[in-house]
Amino acid sequence: MEQFIQDWGYIALFLYSFGGGFLALAIAGAFSYAGDLNIYICVAVAGVSNFIGSQFLFYMGKYNKAYVEDMMKNHTKKIALVKVLLKKYGIFIVFIQKYIYGVKTLIPLVMGVSEYNPYKFMILNIMASILWACVIGYISFVAGEFLMSLADKFQYMGLIIVFVIIFFLISNFNKKRKKAKNSEV
Repeated sequence: MEQFIQDWGYIALFLYSFGGGFLALAIAGAFSYAGDLNIYICVAVAGVSNFIGSQFLFYMGKYNKAYVEDMMKNHTKKIALVKVLLKKYGIFIVFIQKYIYGVKTLIPLVMGVSEYNPYKFMILNIMASILWACVIGYISFVAGEFLMSLADKFQYMGLIIVFVIIFFLISNFNKKRKKAKNSEV
């Protein structure tokens, strides 16, 4: 398992951080504490990936407005929240959004659609991505001992949790499918 983590850990971290998630960086920080990964490389990989992902979303909003606006029609409440946050916090929202689940992907999209200056966004995004990676990486590295002790205590609990999650996903999918089938009739 350690060799698998060493071989694929940075790639998994890059892919997960591209979408803005910090769970992979937290896990990588714990693995760094255990000696399986290098914390400096983890912070660099996560920061670069997060920066690229946010830039991708910004430019998708900038150059594919029709598609993004059509996609965002399903998220009107979140879009309204994003606009309020942008007005209230200004440029600091680029820093804050990295930590808010549910809006961290919408903020770069909305800023891209709203004709925000791309160079200004890039500079803010670089700084925010570096700060985000350093903060989450440091906290998870420092908390590594605690996280590893939990993993030792509950090593079989993970399998139970996975099975419970799969059960709920399947039952939820079946409920939605039955509901859609009944609404068609």
